[in-house]
Amino acid sequence: MALAPTPVLKTPLHALAIKEVARRLAIGELTSEAYTRALLARIQETEPSVQAWAWLDAEHALNAARKLDAKRATGHFLGPLHGLPIGVKDILLTGGVPTGMGSKIYAQYVPDHNAEVVDRLEAAGGFFLGKTVTTEFAFMVPAKTRNPWNTNHTPGGSSSGSAAAVACGMVAAAIATQTNGSIIRPAAFCGVVGYKPGKGVLSAEGILPFSPTLDQPGVIARTVDDAAFVAARIAHSKWALSPQVTAMRNPPLLLAYRTHAWHLTTQAQRARFQHDIEKFRIAGAVVEEQDMPALFNESHRVHRCIMLYEAARASRAVRSAYRNLISDFLNKALDEGETISDSDYRSALEKRLAMKRTFAGLLEDHDAIITPPAPGEAPSFESTGDPSLCTLWTVLGVPAITIPTGLGPQGLPLGLQIIGNPGESNHLLATAAWCERQARFKGLV
Repeated sequence: MALAPTPVLKTPLHALAIKEVARRLAIGELTSEAYTRALLARIQETEPSVQAWAWLDAEHALNAARKLDAKRATGHFLGPLHGLPIGVKDILLTGGVPTGMGSKIYAQYVPDHNAEVVDRLEAAGGFFLGKTVTTEFAFMVPAKTRNPWNTNHTPGGSSSGSAAAVACGMVAAAIATQTNGSIIRPAAFCGVVGYKPGKGVLSAEGILPFSPTLDQPGVIARTVDDAAFVAARIAHSKWALSPQVTAMRNPPLLLAYRTHAWHLTTQAQRARFQHDIEKFRIAGAVVEEQDMPALFNESHRVHRCIMLYEAARASRAVRSAYRNLISDFLNKALDEGETISDSDYRSALEKRLAMKRTFAGLLEDHDAIITPPAPGEAPSFESTGDPSLCTLWTVLGVPAITIPTGLGPQGLPLGLQIIGNPGESNHLLATAAWCERQARFKGLV
């Protein structure tokens, strides 16, 4: 008896890589409306348990998709993101659409203009599907979002909704921000790619300022290639950020650093890090394991001084009127910021500059630095997790990306953080793509 033919399994629309969606849209194989409907169906299925969205209006999203389909039908092509819906963190201004900042204070706030990166998104033909949940003022108080791998655990913060939505296929990419570990950490906890191009590559104009010299927008997606594809289209035009990532042809030369925060890592994360190192070596990479220069041991203190000094002053007007609507945890941190003197702040800025100068020489003979992105698997829902493994790289303002590489003993993702030199994001992305190829991680979608 003849065997029945093996059925061809088609990838669901919500699970497609964003570059594949863009390709299908371009050749007319798919419409933006049909794709958006597929995402909305996925959201209807998963949102009750994950709760990734602060604001979402299905008809608003469908209308945007229809308009872009109509433009394409008349030959009016806006750009490489034409017809692509993207999640936008709810601290980015969106004209005519609520921007809640994760705070009761802004619950009814509707701005009249977009953040610059949202304008760039729309200029390239994309649109925001909805607003993803942020923690309060993008700090550390847990919001409603749950980790899609296990809803008893945190998705991380402060870009909680962005990471969770991408991980479970509600959207293929989302814009996020980082002031300490708010892109890298949630991406690592949710088993996706978090990409912070570096200070100044993406505009922070129109984004709630917490610490202006530290705040850095970025992108969360499911692959390195997809993260670069979106980030390149919303970056300042003066920055040469390629939308096309090709993995390095030759295995990279990597520095594996155990930073001052290494003592915070779990045994599972340490084992995962060593496993990744050995896998890269087998694939031909040269990986040197070193401790960071002692100068960088001050990075946590320097970061906290700069962040809380700036945050306290950025929030004075709001706190003077609405202190009672701010959580005790955040008020306590901002009160600490008010006690930091101008001279201590200037001293911290000088130490940051010294660290930047030292860092400039670390990668002269190497392609990238690798470290863990977080202490371990996502902790329970009552915390957003410790950002300390990201702090140094945020202080330095250098490009960083995290990729998922495996699962820990609780069945939750563990990852790898890869760091490059300022102005060399394309080389970092090529290195990360090579590492991603070796990891072969299978996500939720």
